[in-house]
Amino acid sequence: MISSDVIRGYNDPMILSILIEGDSYGYEISKRIREISDEKYIIKETTLYSAFTRLQKNGYIDSYPGDETFGKKRTYYKITPAGLEFYLAKRDEWQITKEVVNKFIGGDSE
Repeated sequence: MISSDVIRGYNDPMILSILIEGDSYGYEISKRIREISDEKYIIKETTLYSAFTRLQKNGYIDSYPGDETFGKKRTYYKITPAGLEFYLAKRDEWQITKEVVNKFIGGDSE
């Protein structure tokens, strides 16, 4: 299991990467993060919804009401053009971060 401290700065781009595939809602996004990480990272509900608030505030996602489930409407999220731009920048940043960290604590040997 990965510590949330290690991944904290990349929750937003991970969520955005899922929204690039299509609009989705909280539980489904959480489930996809678990699946894609092979159960090595489970995002907490409070972390996920804090990220949604931050991403909306920054103009990276929009939300809209979806179907009613068990008497409650789901909120769906979709990525905006600004969100895609942010995601691409964070993806590039991650490549550099990974390269630097590997030089200190292992990883790819060259």
